[in-house]
Amino acid sequence: MELPIFELKINDDINDDAEVNFVALVDRPAIQRNWNAFKEKYKFEISSEDKRIISGALMLADTPIFRSDATHGDYYVMFSKDTIFKIAQKFFKKGYQANVNVNHDPSQKVDGVVMFESFISDEERGVAPMKGFEDAPDGSWFGSFKVEDDETWQKVKNGEVKGFSVEGVFEYSKTKSKDQEMLDQIKKILSAISDK
Repeated sequence: MELPIFELKINDDINDDAEVNFVALVDRPAIQRNWNAFKEKYKFEISSEDKRIISGALMLADTPIFRSDATHGDYYVMFSKDTIFKIAQKFFKKGYQANVNVNHDPSQKVDGVVMFESFISDEERGVAPMKGFEDAPDGSWFGSFKVEDDETWQKVKNGEVKGFSVEGVFEYSKTKSKDQEMLDQIKKILSAISDK
């Protein structure tokens, strides 16, 4: 059985509650990609001690993320490149660059961890994905954070946190299954033929 996919969306209204308002440092990123902090030859490594920078994908465009809850059961969510663009703009307009917590726990808000760099990959504008994420879909959001908090930096070094996960409020829009899309395409072709 094919699980449903919901596209998560927000709108441009700065006063609307649908937004990303925190970035969590997590042990298991929902996008299943750890951040980069290069040193030796491994993908997950720690940047130089003096820089204390962690960088990676915040959101991957058009990439299904498994979810399970009482409301929808088992399902996937995904963000389109257009929605990610809106999310990033709203995130900065509202000044959320220092809104960081650990494992989505509001009681573990971290001071001294701030996003200082952000971009969205865009082939048309010549903006390539971050090194180590060359296979990321066009329209993915990347960021770099300076970690000045000693306790958080120790968690990074120990591998207790390995990646980013955004949190916020979204509008759910059910996408069509591949079978439904194919059926719609067949109907469109048959309709065009019968109109002749």
